[in-house]
Amino acid sequence: MIDIDSLLNSIETKDLSIPFGRIKHISTTTIKATGIEVAVGDIVKIESQAHLYTVLGMVASIESSDFTIVPFSFIDGFRIHDKVYLQKEGLSVKSGYGLLGRVVNALGEPIDDKGKITNLEESSAINKLSMPALERGIIDKRFSTGVKPIDSMLTAGKGQKVGIFAGSGVGKSTLMGMIVKGCEAQIKVVALIGERGREIPEFIHYNLNDDLENTIIVAATSDESALMRKYGAFTAMAIAEFFRDKGHDVLLMMDSVTRFAMAQREIGLSTGEPPVSRGYPPSVFALLPQLMERAGNNAKGSITAFFTVLVDGDDMNDPIADQSRSILDGHIVLTRDLTEQGFYPPINILKSASRVMDKVVTDDHYNDFLKLKRILSLIKENEVLVRVGAYKPGMDPELDDALARKDKVRDFLTQSMKEQYNFNEIVHKFKEVFK
Repeated sequence: MIDIDSLLNSIETKDLSIPFGRIKHISTTTIKATGIEVAVGDIVKIESQAHLYTVLGMVASIESSDFTIVPFSFIDGFRIHDKVYLQKEGLSVKSGYGLLGRVVNALGEPIDDKGKITNLEESSAINKLSMPALERGIIDKRFSTGVKPIDSMLTAGKGQKVGIFAGSGVGKSTLMGMIVKGCEAQIKVVALIGERGREIPEFIHYNLNDDLENTIIVAATSDESALMRKYGAFTAMAIAEFFRDKGHDVLLMMDSVTRFAMAQREIGLSTGEPPVSRGYPPSVFALLPQLMERAGNNAKGSITAFFTVLVDGDDMNDPIADQSRSILDGHIVLTRDLTEQGFYPPINILKSASRVMDKVVTDDHYNDFLKLKRILSLIKENEVLVRVGAYKPGMDPELDDALARKDKVRDFLTQSMKEQYNFNEIVHKFKEVFK
């Protein structure tokens, strides 16, 4: 005979109800709620009882029993007392080889017309710490981009973090497309953050020739919420880390750091942070290294990252440009005056630098780099004198030699979108400049 009382006592009682909080205040960009215990950075689901839909949000700040949520989408339709649930699994993205050739949003969901993504192997947290400093591999192997001025004068290494600095309309997207098409990376992850919606299909069609082989595009357009634009960058980095840990050399191309920073500025200011530099709150300057430092080498593979930085009014002392330069391992500066001269790509070699070049090229290559840099410097220093006729040939033999090579140097440092070269071809053409 079964003892019902002892059986009931032996059953462990559990609270099967799901705890939830409620909205108590709604502003233009944030929601304040109360009723559940959360931590900063937690992901919550906000349920609209009137319209029967839910959106995700992130806990941005906590004050006593209240907490502020920044939603991933717009907050139209929500009301006071709508429910808020804690999503315990946090924010993650599913990664795998099924992502190759696809266009996804900041949450890793497909936004192309190719249907559901299959062959996804594992989920990885979008927010994570960068690898410890002593676990990083030394950058001692060359990374070829297929772009003559970069591979010859600003040679990159596998695992390097490089900034492309330019004003609007100078040619960043064109150079990005050239690097993605011509580089030697096995996997390419392109993050388009804060771009106009029309630029996504145009970049794929014109800059990539509709070829997304071994390429993944993560897009968060300017009309999406600040949180989507922020996490689009972290999602792209998490996907790149997955392929690096599978043993691949990965190219991560992000356009642009400035719009990523502007998204965090919106979030920071809406949660009460003070503006400290041209309207940017302190969290922006803390967030940049958290993203950028995740690139690099480990024992399995590498992430070589190119981050574009939109400099306001071509001002290289813009706070985001200044902070980015201090974090990155090199910078490529595109200038408007070269664009106006029809010089493409408009890379100002004298204002650009690669901090690892001397470790990834041969001594002969590095000596040729120094020679060409000297030629460019002499031409620049004496440009006005030559133009007004104040310089006469024979006054300075070194300058005469530099001026004699000017056309050959220009031909070498320019390249059309349709041209592609491997590294050995570029080195051979580099040698011909000095013949």
